[in-house]
Amino acid sequence: MIPTPLHQSRRLGRLTIHALQAGGQLLDGGAMFGVVPKTLWEKRIPADARNRIQLGMRCLLVEHDDALVLIDTGLGNKEAQKFLDIYGVENGSATGTTMLDDALAAAGYSAADITLVINTHLHFDHAGGNTLIDADGVLRAGFPNARYIVQRGELDYATHTNERTSASYFARNWAPLLATGQLELIEGDREILPGIRVRRTPGHTPHHQSVLIESGGETACFLADLIPTAAHLPLPWIMGYDVEPLVTLESKRTVLHDATAGEWLMVFEHDARNAWGMVSHDGKQYALREGHEMSE
Repeated sequence: MIPTPLHQSRRLGRLTIHALQAGGQLLDGGAMFGVVPKTLWEKRIPADARNRIQLGMRCLLVEHDDALVLIDTGLGNKEAQKFLDIYGVENGSATGTTMLDDALAAAGYSAADITLVINTHLHFDHAGGNTLIDADGVLRAGFPNARYIVQRGELDYATHTNERTSASYFARNWAPLLATGQLELIEGDREILPGIRVRRTPGHTPHHQSVLIESGGETACFLADLIPTAAHLPLPWIMGYDVEPLVTLESKRTVLHDATAGEWLMVFEHDARNAWGMVSHDGKQYALREGHEMSE
C-alpha cells in the first residue's frame, strides 16, 4: 500500500501550502518506536508479517511571495532495486520519474519551479531527491534553479560518520550541490524568508532542524523526524534510530508545549495517513485533536 493522497493543499494565513507524498516505505516497527512495547505501538500502526509498518515520505511545498519553497526531497531516483526492496520503498523511481515529481505536478509545478529547498537533515529519505541521475546518467541537482539550505553541523556530521550512522548518509545527495555552490550552510535558528524560519530540534541527529511557517497569525511546523508520525506524539515514544534519544525528548517537550499554546498546525513527514493536524494535551499526553485523524 502506497500512502495516499499524493497531494493535499490548504491555506495558512496568506500562504498556500501543499503536502506532497514522495513515496512509501516499510520499516521495522520496533526500530520506529524504540523502547515502546509492540503491544502498545501496534494498536496505532499495525505491523505486517515481517514486523514492518507503513510509512510515508511527505514533503511540504510553500507558495511564498519570495520563493517557491520545498521542505525535504524524499528518496530520489538514484538507489538500486536491492536498496528499495530492503527498505520497502515505493516511490516510482524505477520508472525514471518519482512520486514527488507527480505530486509537484498535481500541485501545478515542476522541479524547475522550485527556488529554495530546506533540508531538515541529510538522511537518504529526506535529502535523496536533492540530486538525481538524468537520462544521460549524469548526477546533478534535482532542483536546478534552487538554493539548498541545511545546518552546517549536519553536513559535518554527515561527512564524519561511524558504524552507527554511515548507512543513513550518502554523499551523492549533497556533493554535487557543494560543487555548484547551491548548498548554503547555516548555523542555529534562522529566519530564511519572512515568515519561514528553521528551529534546531536535535536528538534524531545532533543538528536536526524543523521548519516553522507563519502567516496571518497562523503557524505550521514541519516536524521531520522529531515526531515522524502522529503516533509518536507521546513524549517518550521516540525512534530507535535517534542517536540522542534523551535530547529528542527535550526537543519534543519544548516544541509540543509551544505548539499547543500557539495552536500550531503540525505536519508529519512519515505518517502514511495523517498529513497534518492540531495537537492537544489531556493532562497526561499529547495526541491529535479529535476530528483531525484521517480515516482509512
